Amino acid sequence: MLQHLDLHGGETVLDVGCGAGQHFAALRTAVGMRGRVIGIDYSPGMVKQAQELVEQQGWDNVEVRRGDASQPALEQPDLAQHDVDAAIATFAISAMPDLYAALQNVRDALRPGGQFFVIDLCLVPKGPAGIVVRFLGLCYRLLAGWTGQDVLTALQETFDTVQVIRGGRSWVVIAVATTGRHAADWDGGGRRPTAAPPSPNRAGGGASRGPGT
Repeated sequence: MLQHLDLHGGETVLDVGCGAGQHFAALRTAVGMRGRVIGIDYSPGMVKQAQELVEQQGWDNVEVRRGDASQPALEQPDLAQHDVDAAIATFAISAMPDLYAALQNVRDALRPGGQFFVIDLCLVPKGPAGIVVRFLGLCYRLLAGWTGQDVLTALQETFDTVQVIRGGRSWVVIAVATTGRHAADWDGGGRRPTAAPPSPNRAGGGASRGPGT
């Protein structure tokens, strides 16, 4: 994960859908003592576990916050200032009720040239495995409120550039999205089509009512 982000120390990194904080140690090592890690999750239980981890380890430069990533600035007013250097989300984005809003909010939090590393499920039916993918998608919809939207397509429609590290026929997509490096590119914003309606069966845990990561 970290090898795909341009981190040299001193950066601010956002962990979207941080769950119990399993990536905090690696992120903290990457940004160093001069850097900052901000973990956000919608689930109070996950936030509690992540906060306990931070307190146990004595990490002064790691913050844990409760927030909905699909709401403006992820419900964190200071994150609307575009000064986050990088962000990650592991198996969190696809379970959000408004996937496009969540991606746009992360994009808005990033500085020009900021990077967003994403690992998520790709459950768009295609090829001979289409029936199995549809079944998995139905289970995911019932358990976690998956809207059925394709994470990779949404990334490509929201960010300026997207490097696909793993995709194609895989059920897991790994990608790095980057905002424009120039103000003219960045100010334009991503293209945001109408989001699919959220499922009534939403489970808590992700930064935006998805499962904890």
